[in-house]
Amino acid sequence: MSTASSRSRPNRRISSLQNSERASISRTTSRSRSKVAPSHNDVYTFALRIAYLHHLLQPRAKRKQWIAAPKPVKKQSTVMIGDLIQDFSLKNTKNGKFPHGFMSPLEKRLQGVLMGTERLPGYNDATVKRVFAEAYTAFTEQGFRRRMDKERRVEDLVLIFYSNATKALQKGKAPDDDSWKLLVDRHVALFVRLISNTLKDHGKGDDRPELMARLSTLEKKLLTNDQDLTASTADGPGGTTIEVVAPLSTDVKDMRMVQTVASMFGLRNSQVQSDIDANKNTWTEEAAVNDLKAYQHCLDSNTKRTLRSDDFDIEEGYQAWKKAEIPDLSHMMAEILQARPELVKTSTGANKPLPAIHSNASTAEDLAYSELAKSISSPLDSNSFYSFDQPVDMSALSLEEDDKAGREFLEQSTYTFIPPDPRAYYRAIIQYAMTFDQLHPVESPVATPLLSPKSMELMAELCVRWRIPQFTRLILVLDVAAQKFLDQEIGLDELDTVFGWVKQPPVETKKIHSHSYSIGLPAIDQQFWTVQDFALYRQILSSLHDGLLRDLYDNLQQCYDQKPPNPGPILMVLEEHIHNDPSFSQGSEMDDFKNQLVAGLATKAAAVYRDYLEKEVPKNQEEWEFYHVIQLGTAVVKLCDRIKKRYRKNPEIMGVNPLSILVETMFPSFENDAGDLVRRIVHVAQTKQTEVGVDDGFTLYKELVKIRGIHHGHLPHLPFQIPVEDLLADFVWRWIQTADERIVGLVDEAIKQDQFQVRSERPDGHATDSERHSVSVIDVFRLLNQTADTIIDLNWSDEVQYAKFMTALSKSFGNGLARYCEVIDQRFAKEMDRLSPAQVAAAAQTKQERWMRLARDAWNNKEKIEPFQFYPESFVKLNNIEFAVQMLDKLESKMQVDRCAKVLEKFAPQGRQKRPSKYMFTIKIVEAEDLKACDPNGTSDPYVVLGDEYQKRLAKTRVIMRNLNPRWDESVDITVQGPLNIIATVWDWDTFGDHDYVGRTNLKLDPTHFSDYLPREYWLNLDTQGRLLLRVSMEGERDDIQFYFGKAFRLLKRTERDMTRLITDKLSQYINVSLSHEALKHLMSRGGISVASVTSLWKNRQSVAPAITQMEVEEALKPLFAYFDENFAIMKQTLTDASMVMVMTRLWKEVLLAIEGLLVPPLSDKPSNQRPLSQQEMDIAFKWLELLFEFFNARDEETGEAMGVPADVLKSPKYHELASLNFFYFDTTDNLIRTSERMASATIARAKAQAQAQVAQNNRLSAPPTLGASFNGLMGATSVRRAKSIMLSRNLGTMRKAKEEKRKEAQADPSDDMILRILRMRPEAGPYLRDRSRQKDRLAAAAAAEMIVRQSLAAGGPRFGANNLPRR
Repeated sequence: MSTASSRSRPNRRISSLQNSERASISRTTSRSRSKVAPSHNDVYTFALRIAYLHHLLQPRAKRKQWIAAPKPVKKQSTVMIGDLIQDFSLKNTKNGKFPHGFMSPLEKRLQGVLMGTERLPGYNDATVKRVFAEAYTAFTEQGFRRRMDKERRVEDLVLIFYSNATKALQKGKAPDDDSWKLLVDRHVALFVRLISNTLKDHGKGDDRPELMARLSTLEKKLLTNDQDLTASTADGPGGTTIEVVAPLSTDVKDMRMVQTVASMFGLRNSQVQSDIDANKNTWTEEAAVNDLKAYQHCLDSNTKRTLRSDDFDIEEGYQAWKKAEIPDLSHMMAEILQARPELVKTSTGANKPLPAIHSNASTAEDLAYSELAKSISSPLDSNSFYSFDQPVDMSALSLEEDDKAGREFLEQSTYTFIPPDPRAYYRAIIQYAMTFDQLHPVESPVATPLLSPKSMELMAELCVRWRIPQFTRLILVLDVAAQKFLDQEIGLDELDTVFGWVKQPPVETKKIHSHSYSIGLPAIDQQFWTVQDFALYRQILSSLHDGLLRDLYDNLQQCYDQKPPNPGPILMVLEEHIHNDPSFSQGSEMDDFKNQLVAGLATKAAAVYRDYLEKEVPKNQEEWEFYHVIQLGTAVVKLCDRIKKRYRKNPEIMGVNPLSILVETMFPSFENDAGDLVRRIVHVAQTKQTEVGVDDGFTLYKELVKIRGIHHGHLPHLPFQIPVEDLLADFVWRWIQTADERIVGLVDEAIKQDQFQVRSERPDGHATDSERHSVSVIDVFRLLNQTADTIIDLNWSDEVQYAKFMTALSKSFGNGLARYCEVIDQRFAKEMDRLSPAQVAAAAQTKQERWMRLARDAWNNKEKIEPFQFYPESFVKLNNIEFAVQMLDKLESKMQVDRCAKVLEKFAPQGRQKRPSKYMFTIKIVEAEDLKACDPNGTSDPYVVLGDEYQKRLAKTRVIMRNLNPRWDESVDITVQGPLNIIATVWDWDTFGDHDYVGRTNLKLDPTHFSDYLPREYWLNLDTQGRLLLRVSMEGERDDIQFYFGKAFRLLKRTERDMTRLITDKLSQYINVSLSHEALKHLMSRGGISVASVTSLWKNRQSVAPAITQMEVEEALKPLFAYFDENFAIMKQTLTDASMVMVMTRLWKEVLLAIEGLLVPPLSDKPSNQRPLSQQEMDIAFKWLELLFEFFNARDEETGEAMGVPADVLKSPKYHELASLNFFYFDTTDNLIRTSERMASATIARAKAQAQAQVAQNNRLSAPPTLGASFNGLMGATSVRRAKSIMLSRNLGTMRKAKEEKRKEAQADPSDDMILRILRMRPEAGPYLRDRSRQKDRLAAAAAAEMIVRQSLAAGGPRFGANNLPRR
């Protein structure tokens, strides 16, 4: 910007103007940018010229002027007709015509005027109605109406109304009276207003804004001499007011675009005013017309002053540009001549700068401008309206191609308003405008390319006046913006805005020319661009590409920082505006950039890791701890997570993955450093005889696992350098050892803190099943699950080590659950064995008093059997065990026991199996028979105590009241390392005093005798009288996860079964009394059954009476049902549904045993004194069985749903055995013996076939359930079916499966046990029973010998002996 004074500035500008007039302004090839940029003063001067010309061509303002003459000057209607034609010279467009169906509502409005109902003012005058009536008649003529419906031209309506108004107003006037002529304009204005209101009332005004504007303009022009349609047209006494055109202002304050130029170039209004005043005689409309003439001549003469075909790549591009120039020039010429109509007369021959044109050309030029002048001054034609949108034929304004003198003159001539190099000047002004608008931003509702609306208006005017093509204009704007971006004057957002504007410019509001300046660059075919514009555009894209890549490189160098800049905007501009542009072509620079970016990111990653290492790890090695390695790993992982999250949508940037480079650079260094750190820390701890914290080891492992996962994801071809599992496995073993040492103590503490109460907090006290177990079992399994989760959450990768961890944990869990079962069982047994209040009182009596009380009770038939007063705490303990079974099954599934076992089996060392160091014997105390009677009533209350040879008690059974053939079915596990002698002692329980000795026997448990791992049964004779049946099986102690879980499951189920049995034992006494032979005999004697009468059966024995009714049979069980209901009501308050069904199922077994005792004696090889029942007695027994089945099933009468024990559970194998008695009970002895022999032979054959099928099985870890002899009854050998091994009890699934197989096998392999028990009641079958007993011994010896031979001949199988037992 010049700093000269305002006084000297105009002289330089005038001089510049004079120099420019003398200099050549011809455009060089491609209209290329001048090598020397235009000066600041020249750019300002030409911008000011265009701004001043824009002011000169603006429509003149009108103002009111008072005329003092007594009579107003009358205007001629011919002038108004010209205005009508000029305003309605519209294109044939939709917006220029009235809508379809418009004539009907218009006719209704005309009818309203005629009838006086029109609501608008000014239509009630008689003259107005007469004129409108004349026009209405013409409008309703059918031919005119059809033509109007088709063409829909408003001009025709106005002309017809004008013609009829003229005729109507002229009637009755003298020939020299012209007063009516002004009324024509007034009535036509009323008609135009009626058309406008009709359009608005029918909602069509908004659809046709251009038509509404034309109608409004027409109305105003018609009312030039009368502004108020409702006022009187008479003149006032002092004169009238008319509207005149205001003179053009020459003050800069009134020149809006000139002020824009002044602000852009930093000049005061006074300075610009001086320049305009000095040059206003030169910068005229006439000079603008001469510029257009000269430009038209140069265009037709193909001179260098315009674009030529050489400037375009193809000829079609040049012709398209030239074709578009012609109408634009016509519009510009018409605009100037409209503003200055007087130029029409002088323009035909006043082109003084063109003296070299031929006379014929001059004549053609005169004709062309005369035609243009005619269209402006007299636009009315007899047929149609002339539109300025139609290009004027200026083809005559051309030179002869061979007129070299004229062409040379044109090339040396000067323009007034067009600069020497419009392209360079335009670019310079864009640069000035952008700079100014950046320094003086304004709010604009439309996004513009760094330009304000005023600047945009100026730039559009310059393009029109300097004939800058649209593609050149857009490219130059982009060129300036790109230069400013590269110079860091604007940012990415502004650059993106410029690209958006270039591709889709806003709609131009300037309508002075037909050529659209709202077309985006992509819409213009690049073949129609000039060569210079195309080259410049590619140069812009290339420069921006290089600059953006530099910015992207600098941006990504900070991607590993805490808060890096976002590369998204750069990538968006590159992708959307550069790479997607077909004009841009990539070269080898992309590969170079990618390589440089990779190298730069790797260097940055290495520097970041060095910073982490210095920050997290002390320099003194003696201070190193796992914490430092953990912190270093955490920092690395956090950085990777941050990078992964930051670039999750676009992991790769220009083909480069920052996360992969980070991993490739940082991880190898970290792995080496971390491995050395860990080894060093462990070595220092061992030297100092200290231990690194287990928690630190676990935390380090988790961090290293995360890093290893990232490593494998990005560096799959490189192994992870840190042997994580080998380095840190010792920490897991230490933690497992600590957990094992604490688990028993924690279980004891949980039991100690438990009150064994239902956990319901409801007001009514009702608890759901989930609330009926106490907190101790919840705490225990919370402890077990948390312990397992600690190892599971490590996600240990070495599956063999993980399986070993789980195995060790399962052993600890088994110990904890064993402790829980032991304590709970002891407390439960203590609560069940307590004395009743009556028993406590009796214990304080003397022996004589006790005998006297018993005598009185017997004499008075006192009812002594009452419901047992169970403690709620006892039932909660049973609920706990039932809940523990369910939770252990879930824990087994969580720990993936089977998968761990398969892994260990897969990777187990090949070769001979290791001999176990311990063996587990399972001893089941089944039953006894023919025991010695120790009580005065001729019975005993027996129980068994197991002890070893060192007098250590191993187990104790429950007491079976008043029974010489008791059945306990209780099991105990004994772990041994070698042979062990066990001693079984049978005692008689007495309420008062010491218990009586019944008998004793012993058995040697030698692992070598059970090397086949098959169960065996032993009938052991007591040293006094009777014998005891023990079932013994052995399993090798295995360090196996399935073994430990199976052991824990079996222990829980055994505890649950024992506790259930203790509960049912309190009820079984009444069951046995109610379903005894004495009760049956009492019913046969019509006595009925009650608690008192049952006790009297011992003194009074009646004979069997005939016929018993159905009602009597049912009445006999009512006391038993009432007894059950009382006890079940107590249990239901505390027991869960599952526990309740379990107790009821056990009671059902007691019922079946009682019914069985009525029908047949126990299985034995000796004849029985029990007599068989009669048919009537047997019918009663089976009727009782049916009634009891319905009672325990408790089926709802309405829904049919079983509310008690399910029917499939009630129909057990024992139930089916009892049902089968009907087939054999009354059969002859010979038939029974033959049937038994046939069934026994078939059983032996099946057993042999199964044994042969198993010959090929070697090295088994546990005997299959069906291997070995399975002959039951008297034919049963010492080896029997194994159904409850530890491996078959490792979870609820295997237990259910084994139970179902047992049920199916019992149905598929019928036994002759019931036949043998029936034969015991037949004295004549004694020899057969003895023969079967001897055959049993022979088969047992043969089976044992066969097993030994088979084992010795098994090729590659394990050899059994005292020192070589297979591991199970």
